[in-house]
Amino acid sequence: MSALVDRNGLPLACTVSPANVHDSRLYEPTLKAFEIPEVQDHPTIISADAAYDAREIRQYNRKRGIKSNIPVNKRSRVHPKRGRPVWFDRELYKKRSAVERFFSWIEAFKKIVPRYERYEHSFMGLIHLACAVMIGRILG
Repeated sequence: MSALVDRNGLPLACTVSPANVHDSRLYEPTLKAFEIPEVQDHPTIISADAAYDAREIRQYNRKRGIKSNIPVNKRSRVHPKRGRPVWFDRELYKKRSAVERFFSWIEAFKKIVPRYERYEHSFMGLIHLACAVMIGRILG
């Protein structure tokens, strides 16, 4: 499961895929799930972990005017990157705990954690229900 959350940990968009798909492949579908055609708003900065350190993701963000706050994944580089270093704000990255908070909230729903559902649309229904309950608890 891939999730886009705000700085308070509230879900903005979620996508799911089989377990054999790398997290970085879910980046674009998750952001597209957040897009609303009539609204031109988009995130200004996205913080993600080192698994999302890919040229394609950084270019995708750059084309849309989004700053990528992603640390360089040294394990995925055979040779050190040459040229200008990529922008990375350590203090802003520390606030990425909102994502961890979201996943801990999701784990509170026991049916979702082990993924008993056979079909993707059934599982997404459970995710959407859990997200609605989370938002309802905070706003209510």
